[in-house]
Formats: sequence, structure tokens, C-alpha cells
Amino acid sequence: MADDRVLRERRIIDVLMSLGEGEVTTYGDIADVAGYPKQSRLVGRILRESTLDVPWWRVVNAQGRIRTSNPALQAELLAEEDVLVTGGRVMDAPIGRFRRDDH
Repeated sequence: MADDRVLRERRIIDVLMSLGEGEVTTYGDIADVAGYPKQSRLVGRILRESTLDVPWWRVVNAQGRIRTSNPALQAELLAEEDVLVTGGRVMDAPIGRFRRDDH
């Protein structure tokens, strides 16, 4: 059981670490790519508990809303990567689910 938990965490961390600058995705997308569909809450838990330096700011909810304990910091980090955040929501990103077609 503990080995399964470690494997799940490792796979999710690997997906998180593969996110590039300006790439914004969702908790659910991370879970899907890691092989754990419909386990977005698992991704949130791992992001909260991990002591590793993962790019947490590149993950938002399915509607593009920032749902962290420090939304201002997340918005600032995203803006540094040319991600447009308005009212706590990702409106446009260079890469990923929230990329507009007019890039």
C-alpha cells in the first residue's frame, strides 16, 4: 500500500516537473496524464504536501481559477511567464489548455 502511494506521488510529480514555462494546466489534467483519471484531489494533496520544488503555480482548476492559499503570488508567478490572469482566472497562456488560438 505504501509503495502504491509512493508510485502515485512519483508519477504525479514527474508530470508536474514536465510543465514548461508559460504552460498552464488543471489538477485533473495532471491526474489524467499521470494515469490516475478523476483524481484531481490527489494532485492537490500532493502539491500541498510536497517538499519538492515543483511548479505549483502552473496548475489551476478546470475553469482556470486560482485555488491556492496565496492567489496573488500565483498570479504574479504566472504573469512572469506571460500568462494573462484576470480576476483570479487564467484568460490566456502561451502553452496548455488555456492557450488562445490567436497566438
